Order: sequence, then C-alpha cells, then structure tokens
Amino acid sequence: MPVFVATIGLSAFLLFAVQPLFAKLVLPILGGSPSVWSVATVVFQCLLLAGYAYAHGLGAMPIRRAVPIHLALTGAASLTLPIALSPGWTSAPAGYEIPWLAGLMLVSLGLPFFALAANGPLLQSWFSRTGHAQAGDPYFLYAASNIGSFAALASYPLLIEPTLRLRDQLQGWSAGFVLLIGLIAACGFLAMRGPAAAPRLEEEARHRAGLGRWLAWIGLAAIPSGLLVAVTAHISTDIAPMPLLWTLPLGLYLLSFVVAFRPGQILDHDRLTLIRIGLATLTLLALGQPTSLGVGLALHLGFFTLTALACHRLLYRLRPPAGGLTGFYLALSVGGAIGGLFCGMLAPLVFDTLAEYPLLVVASLLCRSDWRDQAPPRKALVQGAAALALCLGAIAASLLAPKLGAPAGASSKLPFLAAAIVAILWWRSVAASVVAAATIALLATHPGLIGGTPGESIRSFFGIHRIETTTDGRFRVLSHGTTIHGAIQLRGEDGSETVGRPEPTTYYTFEGVIGRAIASVRTARGGRIGSASLVGLGTGSLACHRREGEAWTFYEIDRSVIDIARDPARFRFLRDCGEMPIVLGDARLTLASAPAGQDLVLLDAFSSDSIPVHLLTREAIGLYLSRLGPHGVIVLHISNRHLDLRRILVRTAAEHGLVALVGTDETDEPAARRMRSRARIVVLARTLSDLGPIATDPLFTPLAPEPGRRPWTDDFSNVVEALLDARKP
Repeated sequence: MPVFVATIGLSAFLLFAVQPLFAKLVLPILGGSPSVWSVATVVFQCLLLAGYAYAHGLGAMPIRRAVPIHLALTGAASLTLPIALSPGWTSAPAGYEIPWLAGLMLVSLGLPFFALAANGPLLQSWFSRTGHAQAGDPYFLYAASNIGSFAALASYPLLIEPTLRLRDQLQGWSAGFVLLIGLIAACGFLAMRGPAAAPRLEEEARHRAGLGRWLAWIGLAAIPSGLLVAVTAHISTDIAPMPLLWTLPLGLYLLSFVVAFRPGQILDHDRLTLIRIGLATLTLLALGQPTSLGVGLALHLGFFTLTALACHRLLYRLRPPAGGLTGFYLALSVGGAIGGLFCGMLAPLVFDTLAEYPLLVVASLLCRSDWRDQAPPRKALVQGAAALALCLGAIAASLLAPKLGAPAGASSKLPFLAAAIVAILWWRSVAASVVAAATIALLATHPGLIGGTPGESIRSFFGIHRIETTTDGRFRVLSHGTTIHGAIQLRGEDGSETVGRPEPTTYYTFEGVIGRAIASVRTARGGRIGSASLVGLGTGSLACHRREGEAWTFYEIDRSVIDIARDPARFRFLRDCGEMPIVLGDARLTLASAPAGQDLVLLDAFSSDSIPVHLLTREAIGLYLSRLGPHGVIVLHISNRHLDLRRILVRTAAEHGLVALVGTDETDEPAARRMRSRARIVVLARTLSDLGPIATDPLFTPLAPEPGRRPWTDDFSNVVEALLDARKP
C-alpha cells in the first residue's frame, strides 16, 4: 500500500502544481487578465474528464495489458518535456482569446496532463486487485490523492513561486514526472501479482448505477466546480491574477474532498445548512460592494468551502462499491467539466454581468440530503422558524440599511434574497425550488430591476465594464469590478449641462499627482512633450492632458474599452480633446515596436484593483527605457486597496540605475466638481533633473531601495510581498 499512496500522492502533486505554473507562464501573453486562470481551469477540467474516461476504459482491460499501455502513454508524455510555450503561439488574436488559450494549453501541455489525470482512478482500480485488506474499498486513496494536490497548491504560492525561477520550476516538475513513471511501473507490478479477480465488466455490471444516480453525481460535482471558477475570478479581479489567489480556492476545494470522503459524521446537516444559508445571504449582498481583503476572502471562501463540503459529502454517501469506482469518477469529472465550462466559457458569452455567481450561490443551497425525505415535525418547525426570521430580518434590514450608510442597491436586495432562501427551505418540490430560486437570484442581482442605479454592462475576456450615472446625475462613471476607471462630468453643480472641452476627473485631474507629473515632464522638456506612450485607455481622460502638437499614443489590450472610450454618447474625452492613435494588444508586445526617443511612458493598465505583474518586472522597465529618449520619464499608476508596490518598483528601478519619486494624493472628493480620487504613482528617470518641478513638490517624496529585497523579473515575482507591504506604515 505505501507504494500506491506515494505514487498517487506524487501524481496529484504534479497534476496540481503544473496548473498555476503553466498559467503563470502564459499570463504575460494575455495582459495579466484574471480570465487566464478561469479558462485554464476549464481546460484542465476537460483534460481531467478525458483522463478519467481513458482510465474507465483501461480499467476494463486485463491488468497485464493495461499496465504496459499506461506505461507507454506516460513514456510518450515524458518525451514532450520540459514544458514550454509552443513555437508560433506568441500573441492571441483580439476577440478570440479563449479558444486561442485553450489551443495553446492543449498543444503545450495536453499529453503530460492527460497522462497524470488518469492516474488517480486508474491506480485505485489497480489497488483494488492487489488482494490487500482494504482493496474492497479503495476510496481512502482518493483522500490521499487530494492531500497531494493540496500540498502542491499550498506550497506553490508560499514556497515554490517566491524562491524558484520559472526555469527551475519547470525542470523540477519534469524530474518529478520521470520519477513518477518508475513508481507507476512498481504499482503495475504489484497489481499483476495480485490474486485473480472477477472480470471487470461483469463486476461493474453488478454495480451499474441508473440514470438518476448518474445525474445526481454529475449535478453534485458541477455546482462546486462552477463555484470554484466564479469565486476565483471574483477575488482575483480585485487583487491580482496571481497563483496565491488561484490556488487558495482550489486548495479548499480539494480539502473538502479529503474531509468529505471519510467515514463517520462530520457536521450536523441541519447546522451546516443554516450556516450556508447565512453565508449565502451575506455573499450575495457583498457582490459588487468594496470590502476589506480579509472580510472579502473570508466571506466568499467560507461559503464556497462549506458548499463544496456539503456537495462532496453527499457524493461520498452516494458512492458505488469498488466495481463502479472508475464510472463514479468519470461522472464526477463530467460534472466538473460542465460546471467549469458554464462559468469559464459559456457565461462570458451569455451574460454581460457576473450573473453566474449569484445563480450558483442560490443553486448550491439546493444540494440537500433530505430532498426525497419527509421532513419530521421538529425539522419542519425549525425550517418554518428560520424562514419567518429571514423574512422579518430582511424587512428590518432593508429599512435600516440606508440609515446605516449601506449602498443603495444592498437594501433592495434583501427581500429578494430572503424569498429565494425561504423557497429553498420550505418547498418540497426540487423543480419548483430551482425555478423560483434562479428567478429571484437574477432579480436580486439586477440593479435596473430592483431600484438600484441603472447602467450598462459590457463583458469581455478581460473583465466586466460597468457604465453608470451617479445618483445626482452629474457624472457618468466607468468601473471595472469595484474600482472606478474614469468619469466624465455631465452637469454642473447648478444642474446645467456641461459643454466644450471636458476636464479630467477622478485620478486624472490636472492638480492630482498624475496631472502634476505630466506637467512637470512638459516643463522639463522646455514646454512640450514631443511624444508619449500611454498604456491603458480607460475613458480616455488622459487625452485631455495633451497639448496641440504633441504626439501621444494609447496602448490598450481590451477592444471593448476602446469601443467605450471612442463612443461620444458614453465618454467624449477622445472626441473633444483630439483623437489619438490607439494600438490594440498587450503593451509588452506592442511597445516593443514603438518608436524610440520618447519623452514619456505612462502606465495606467490595472484591471479593477488587480495588477498585471508582467508590466512591472525588471525586463518590462528595461523595455520602457529603450523607448525613451535620454531624458525621458516613466510614470506608473499604482493605486490599489490591497497591494503596495512602491518598494518593489523602487528596488526594480535601482537595478537600472534610475531615481524614483513616489507621488501620493490623499484627496478624495467623490461629490466635488471633478470627482477627485486618491491616487499613488511612482515616477522614474535617469536623473533627478529630468523629473522637473515635482522633484521639490511636497506631494512627491523620494524612496530609497531596501537592501536584500529581490526585484521582480519575468522569471520571478512575489505578490505576497506586496500584500504584506500594504500593512506597513
């Protein structure tokens, strides 16, 4: 048995370590979009399904034939190592990022991942033929597999990523794969030495599950799988598309399998249901509202973990005997792929908001073990009391919320959410519960239908862009996630319509640190910025900082943002301040062909509050320097609620011999004439004199690099460091 445990553990470790590793490898090509992990997760789930189907078919063969076939497959997969991006896949065509990324992953990683995916159910099937005392119920090995997976996901962001370069990670992974082949051969040898077993097809026929059981397996696997994609996308959008926030939900997902797939009582079902209902209510209320890092992670991950535990515990209770093992795992992988495909690929095409998340939150509450049971009087009484308390609490909270300063949309959601949860608690018909809960969830999260601020949502591979008008009608605002990315004034304080050349607002006011930095560069260059490259378009606010005769170019990765900024019915900065060239594509690729000798490179490319790490590395700064003239300046906008990038950028700048100033504007006047917002920037130049007047501006301070701090490179980054820096004074 130790050989099987070691083999399954190592296989699972490699399987789940390669997921964040490869996603990190491909992330720069797609502009650091959080959707990279969503699509990667879906592709991995589909490969997992293919591997489980292969294992199901191979398990029907005589063991002496199955072992050589699987060893031949793993040997062929080893010939494709080390993992690397396939030649020719250097940039994604605009509008086709999802199929392009899926194709890249298949050609670069498909065969090794497919071979690893088959190992879990296949090796458990082999173990059931060894004659071991526990061979009749090998499901404990599934927990061992998930422990290996969890170890990979925990160690990657906390140990592997902060200490090893990508090249070293890839080489170590390849060595582990070669070692695994030897262990698989040992397991095959032990299985072939086992006692003769009944033919697999006959054994499985005796334990073949009906259609209803298969559908239950698939449904219970699909809901937590879909939530995994939705939760990960939500939390990484507002922080950073980084392995830590990718692996944390996935690790909890696997840990729920470890806990659920063991005998004995884990947690009273009624208590678990009530806790999940409470967390579901809070989760739906928090969607779209800014929250602290700790509260947001605890809320979303807490609900997700308990939901996964509930669904997986039901799966454990519905598991078949060992003869139906590979079919059971095949059903789980089908459900996992369906949930992932729905959230990762279908939802972005169907919904223009994050509607799949609240839908899955409500649907997850339907995972109840007592669907077909007649509720005893005590349970019915508990459910009725809970339903009444929810209704009364929702009414009271909706009345009190505005007085407590809650956002306008939050209080109007409460009655709808309470009604959805009551439907799930009280109704005995599953079909009726599903329809009612889904309908009410959509109502509860559609601001235009429940009295919230009406607006427009545009969804692309790079996120959801929301265009709204403030409640007083004075500003139209563009936001991504929970972060404003620009606004235009529609009316003055007296209610009159604003006309003429618009003034920049939010972070981009003339008197803010970004405006001062641009003006200072212009002064240092004799009153004129000859040419400038601006990475990140937003509403086009920065266009109004350009003066006649200056050659400025925008670089934007998201076509939908370009469409928004160029539409004068939405934002008229580009029309009224002068059209400028806009280059579509990731800045690391498009800037490489930009002309040299420029006076200014300005980066404002954050999505929501997440950061494109590949635009902040030593190599990236080197690229910007190569586009500048001898006295050119780099400005990086780093405003962020959760991360402090000052020390990291200053250390990276020191690698190039640059001086650095940090500009901080704490003014926050959302109701003022220009809707001025807090902003923080880092300004880099070769000499202090190149920076102009901001060198003595009180809003700008020098920051010396800390000794011993490692600069970020294309081969190394450590976002955890930036999270910790944000908690320093």
